[in-house]
Amino acid sequence: MTTTGYAVPIFVLYVHHAGAFGGASCSLLELIEGFAPGSVKPHLVTQRGGIVGAFAARGVEVIDTAGISRFDHTRYGHYRGKRWLLLLREAFYLPFTLFALLRARLRWKDIGVVHVNELVSLAAIVMAKALFRCPVVVHVRSVQNGPDRSWRAALVRRVLERWADAVIAIDETVRRSLPPGIAAEVIHNGFTPRERENPRRAADDRNRPLRVAMVGNLLPLKGVREFIEAARLCRDRSLPVEFLLVGGNVRDLAGFAGWALQRTGFAVDLRAEAARYIAEHRLGASVRLVDFTPDMDAIYRGTDLLCFPSHLDAVGRPVFEAAYFKVPSIVAVSAPLPDTLIPKKTGLSIPPGDPRALADAIEYFCRNPREIQRMGEAAYRLALRNFDSRRNAARVLDVYRRVLAK
Repeated sequence: MTTTGYAVPIFVLYVHHAGAFGGASCSLLELIEGFAPGSVKPHLVTQRGGIVGAFAARGVEVIDTAGISRFDHTRYGHYRGKRWLLLLREAFYLPFTLFALLRARLRWKDIGVVHVNELVSLAAIVMAKALFRCPVVVHVRSVQNGPDRSWRAALVRRVLERWADAVIAIDETVRRSLPPGIAAEVIHNGFTPRERENPRRAADDRNRPLRVAMVGNLLPLKGVREFIEAARLCRDRSLPVEFLLVGGNVRDLAGFAGWALQRTGFAVDLRAEAARYIAEHRLGASVRLVDFTPDMDAIYRGTDLLCFPSHLDAVGRPVFEAAYFKVPSIVAVSAPLPDTLIPKKTGLSIPPGDPRALADAIEYFCRNPREIQRMGEAAYRLALRNFDSRRNAARVLDVYRRVLAK
């Protein structure tokens, strides 16, 4: 045995579906760094993008490719209307997915577990099982469009039943959306502040405006337009509020490819759109656009209130990140569950896609500042209970051991 208590580490191949460094990839990196030293040797196959450098800088060996084929049956992204055209792109990515996994099979001989980082990577689940002939763990991070009786739901269920040795859901909302009969273990995402011991946000100054932040990639599904519209409503109500929109576009929209994506409606330059809206409505004094920064601790420490107005009808990663700094949240979720958000205790829930409801919730905190402290303390306790990186990584490690023991 080594000094870490492990004779040999488990060699794990992680398969990630997107190249942009976002919530899912950030959560995966937190998981890898949360494992006990010497317990896991990580490797990564991913779509090419900013994620490659982020993982390589942490010592993770990476194979990147043009794309990882997906099959999207999430509540927001499921196929309907012109979204069916996206299957052409996924068919195009199939050989790239296979070739990347073949390269991984040839380069890394000792893979003991394949961990697919999102259920949309159905093809990768099947290919990995066939190529590596080892346990496959599927991490479900998005609320699924179900349960329903469609052939798409049946396909998802079939893949999980036949080729997945274990299924992990990031919270109860996600678990309950899975097809009936799929046994999934809830293991929450983790977050490690730079100061692990009771991190606190900046002390209150009642002479300054309320500081409200939204954090994440700039996508329509994240509720960026609702956030900016809520800022205008709050300004029109003469509320003393500062708004901070932290993030950037997911992809480079320059050139012909970017033009084509925007013309067909599959992509939008939301940063430019937000800047135009701010200028047209003279919101420059109350709304700031901030590029994504690796030092998110500084953002949360200077924030009173977090907004997560996404269309996904779920509680996202920024909510519990902010909670570690005793910052409560306003979340667009129709049926919050107590493992992620307790309405009127750790934050407020509003209907998705409703900027007026978001403005009303911000006004509530503006007029009741003591609620920020009360709910922030409760959010912090919830984060400590459910979102500790090391504790949750240990639970994932137990999953690896169980599937290997079979």
